[in-house]
Amino acid sequence: MDEMEEELKCPVCGSFYREPIILPCSHNICLACARNILVQTPDAESPQSSRASGSGVSDYDYLDLDKMSLYSEADSGYGSYGGFVSAPTTPCQKSPNGVRVFPPSVPQPPPQQHLLPQPGSLPPIPRNSCITCPQCHRSLILDDRGLRGFPKNRVLEGVVDRYQQSKAAALKCQLCEKSPKEATVMCEQCDVFYCDPCRLRCHPPRGPLAKHRLVPPAQGRISRRASPRKISTCTEHELENLSMYCVQCKTPVCYQCLEEGKHGTHEVKALGAMWKLHKGQLSQALNGLSDRATEAKEFLVQLRNMVQHIQENGVEFEACLVAQCDALIDALNRRKAQLLARVNKEHEHKLKVVRDQISHCTVKLRQTTGLMEYCLEVIKENDPSGFLQISDALIRRVHMTEGQWGKGTLTPRMTSDFDLTLDSGPLLQTIHQLDFVQMKVPAAPMLQLEECCTQNNSATLSWKQPPLSTIAVDGYILELDDGNGGPFREVYVGTETICTVDGLHFNSTYKSRVKAFNASGVGQYSKTLIMQTSEVAWFTFDPASAHPDIILSNDNLTVTCSSYDDRVVLSNSAFSRGVHYWEMTIDRYDNHPDPAFGIARSDVLKDVMLGKDDKAWAMYVDNNRSWFMHNNSHTNRTDGGISKGSTIGVLLDFSRGIIIFLINDEQQGPVAFEGLEGVYYPALSINRNVQVTLHTGLPIPDFYTPGEADPTGSVC
Repeated sequence: MDEMEEELKCPVCGSFYREPIILPCSHNICLACARNILVQTPDAESPQSSRASGSGVSDYDYLDLDKMSLYSEADSGYGSYGGFVSAPTTPCQKSPNGVRVFPPSVPQPPPQQHLLPQPGSLPPIPRNSCITCPQCHRSLILDDRGLRGFPKNRVLEGVVDRYQQSKAAALKCQLCEKSPKEATVMCEQCDVFYCDPCRLRCHPPRGPLAKHRLVPPAQGRISRRASPRKISTCTEHELENLSMYCVQCKTPVCYQCLEEGKHGTHEVKALGAMWKLHKGQLSQALNGLSDRATEAKEFLVQLRNMVQHIQENGVEFEACLVAQCDALIDALNRRKAQLLARVNKEHEHKLKVVRDQISHCTVKLRQTTGLMEYCLEVIKENDPSGFLQISDALIRRVHMTEGQWGKGTLTPRMTSDFDLTLDSGPLLQTIHQLDFVQMKVPAAPMLQLEECCTQNNSATLSWKQPPLSTIAVDGYILELDDGNGGPFREVYVGTETICTVDGLHFNSTYKSRVKAFNASGVGQYSKTLIMQTSEVAWFTFDPASAHPDIILSNDNLTVTCSSYDDRVVLSNSAFSRGVHYWEMTIDRYDNHPDPAFGIARSDVLKDVMLGKDDKAWAMYVDNNRSWFMHNNSHTNRTDGGISKGSTIGVLLDFSRGIIIFLINDEQQGPVAFEGLEGVYYPALSINRNVQVTLHTGLPIPDFYTPGEADPTGSVC
């Protein structure tokens, strides 16, 4: 019940309602608080003058209250209503619960003196007073009755009493402004709980208050609980009890109101009956509100679960991110070690080469220096003959040694610089581009049932992603079964969210489903949708497949030809399963031509009679007899021809694999062809002497009983 507490508090004082009254705008206010926010209007305008302009209208007719000015922070909030002129500007204040209220514009006694009126008595109210609702800020001028003209909300008062009595906590003082202290006494006459400081300040034991009886709070609660419920009386006739209900004014009234007052001509009903009726209406309204509250509670539970899941997923995702970054750091450290090993190898190689060159040069320099010292000693000898004996050899050695120090010998074999440069740019760019990508597969699409439909042998399906899904989708895959309980197969792959599938079987039940995919994979399937195609075949002739000499009219249902040679036309629908029947009427028949009727493959020859090649199965007929023809083989000559107005029927039964022809509702010859399997189009061939009209969507003739359906029938 804690949620209800705000409904039980006055918008002005912020405390529980005390003697609440009902304003014309249906809001409530304490009686004492209502006196505190009264404003006196200018004397030039009286309540009588304001009511004079609206004769026949209730003093508190809140149906017209929207004509009043509403409160704003720039004016006083009191606009004109009828002949009432705006009230003087007064500063606004805030009640303890934050609602703006208007203090009196004329000096009044301290508020606590108004909070404690004698039961059943109200101090006089100045003439021309105006009150503004602290919640909706609508203003109303009081009449001679003052605040007594407003009905008391006995129901709200009773709810407040029961709510306070249900509280198990200690009773609090009702006059403390901020933090109510525990009550120490209750005045039975004032019906108010006091703490010691408030009792000394607001209820001194002198004057008229000296005769009041103060009791302990617990005893006061018991006396409150035991006090009988007050009987509601009429606001205009205080001695009369409310016993009827005025339907027009929507308020309880007494008998005297009906006899003397303004409700005499209004429709009234028994108070008890309307009480039960309105209780039922309120209960019914509460049922709907209760459903919304239940949904809100379930939604809050869902949101709280989402909070928990978000926290758990956040921790898991953070751990995953740390692990991925650590893996990248480990990979970088391993690569760092590999690169350092290469640098060390290059370093050792350079040192080895330089050291080898140093060693080689050192040995060679030692040899050269020794030769030079030896030659200098030889030059010092004074023996010419001895010198000449060795001089040629020494000269050759000196030149040979000098030649060994030739070009490149004194050039370093290795530079001190390292010819390795680490190309870290792409890696740094990759690190800077390191970001989150969508790695989840898409959610299951939602089929939009209001846009899914079938027409004839076509099915249109529409779907969308769930509203809260943020996962990227690259495309969709639509699947249908074969209409006979077989496996699903893909019929569409693409980015569109609506698809029409043509060429389905008639009188078949198809199951369809769709799934989405992205770079991460394929998502779940949507719910399976079951769709029923038309029970009978509706089709026309197909201009696209017709020979150029064929002339179509009547929405492609009537056909003739501009050539004397036979020309072929196919229908726009093909069959491969089920039982189908269609008819053609002869609109014109001149010079006894031989039109042919039957079925054909899509690649049948179009410039010869139907049945001349192996792609057509037909019956051709003249004015006396007919023949069956396939692959230019003529069989089963049968008497009976056609004329203008004749009807040719074609019955194709895939359950038996046969085709039967009829002329004027009579079977023409035996079963024409057997063993039919595959995909066939209704077809005919005519010349310019014949005009034919096609009739489809027909039931199977009564004489024919279809065979058992072939569960292995092929699918077109």
